[in-house]
Amino acid sequence: MFKQKLPNLIDPELANHSRYNARESWRMFEIMSEFVSATERLSEIRPAVSIFGSARTPPDHPYYLLAERIARQLSDAGFSVISGGGPGIMEAANKGAFFGKSPSVGLNIQLPHEQHNNAFQDISQSFTHFFVRKVMFVKFASAYVVMPGGFGTLDELMEALTLVQTGKTRRIPIILVNEPFWRGLISWFSDTLVTAGVISTDDLNLIKIIDNPDDVVQAIFDHYEKQGFEPTPHDREIQLYL
Repeated sequence: MFKQKLPNLIDPELANHSRYNARESWRMFEIMSEFVSATERLSEIRPAVSIFGSARTPPDHPYYLLAERIARQLSDAGFSVISGGGPGIMEAANKGAFFGKSPSVGLNIQLPHEQHNNAFQDISQSFTHFFVRKVMFVKFASAYVVMPGGFGTLDELMEALTLVQTGKTRRIPIILVNEPFWRGLISWFSDTLVTAGVISTDDLNLIKIIDNPDDVVQAIFDHYEKQGFEPTPHDREIQLYL
């Protein structure tokens, strides 16, 4: 009678594969713990504004100084300011808020290069997983302010636009700062994406381009003038499924 041959349990390749699968399973608990820890620490910071921009912008650059001014004015107006917690524009945002009236929050990510925690954080939360960190940027933000930046900045911008466009989060102001920097991208949205029919003309209205710090703050207040900053029960419900 044919007997099925059992796998060789001492096969090193099979053993390594099994250990890898076990590690993958346990990693789910690490992800859960990041969500729980961050949610508990950030739940009291509303209203808050997330500010994004390049990690490579030096402290004497006009973009850095502008981000610092915007963050300071937001902080003095009563908004906690959330940044990625690293150098460049992230540092500028935290620095402006740190010397303002409201908390400066850094959501730091562990990277092999570039990222180090800046010194201007009242609340600092570290992440191993990018996607957990991205959820927190959206979950606790009443607005997005996007300064000039690279792939990471574009990633956050597109994430926010997609979530608002698809109704997976409430509509919040998404403000791009420095019109010349963003001009080519917005033109491409209009001339290529709208023309191709892959987005609608109305989708362009999800974005505001504002260069003046006073106008940035005012635009956020104007957006919430009638509805208030506190998420509605419906908003809270849909954000459970970010």
